[in-house]
Amino acid sequence: MTPKKQNVSMSVIRRLPRYYRFLSELAKKGETRISSKELSEKMGFTASQIRQDFNCFGGFGQQGYGYNAAQLCEEIEKILGIQKRHPCILVGAGNLGRAITGHMPFEQLGFSLIGVFDNAPTVIGRTISGFKVLDFAGIEEFYRERHPLMAILCIPQEQVEAVSDHLFALGIRSFWNFSHYDILMKHPDAIVENVHMNDSLMTLSYKLAQAEQKNTSDSL
Repeated sequence: MTPKKQNVSMSVIRRLPRYYRFLSELAKKGETRISSKELSEKMGFTASQIRQDFNCFGGFGQQGYGYNAAQLCEEIEKILGIQKRHPCILVGAGNLGRAITGHMPFEQLGFSLIGVFDNAPTVIGRTISGFKVLDFAGIEEFYRERHPLMAILCIPQEQVEAVSDHLFALGIRSFWNFSHYDILMKHPDAIVENVHMNDSLMTLSYKLAQAEQKNTSDSL
């Protein structure tokens, strides 16, 4: 279904994967339909928020029926582009890169991993999760032959600027960035999703601190 609104806020987009995961589980269990009220009770969003989110894309429910779980999953897949299988590469075959290569279900998430690269002689040539680690020095020839659209950067922060500059010059405009280097400062037209695990852990620390403070207050 074509989105009804052209400018959908990122807060709505970031909720879609959660809807997708939940509805996929419902479909696997054989549950065919669910109402916005039932979704709100299970997911912690208000029923109004759920309806507003889906209405950004034209709405998918029926009055008195609710949502068809399997059909809604398919619609969210289309919105997120999960069925497109965007070709991507991973740069940095260290511990993090190996974990991502081995455990991320790329094909289920809209991507197809087609190459893994590193510049360390001790790593180049090794096989990880079925991929032979290629020398990053050969990235230009690989790009001409395979045309990856996205790069996963699992490299030290001090290397990200040079590597992203090189990839951007080749034609790669999308990055899944696991460093704190801000690619957008130099390439504002790039598409970047930053993964800051430190920030996530500090957010968890805040939530724990707030819970401890509340428990202390309640016990007084």
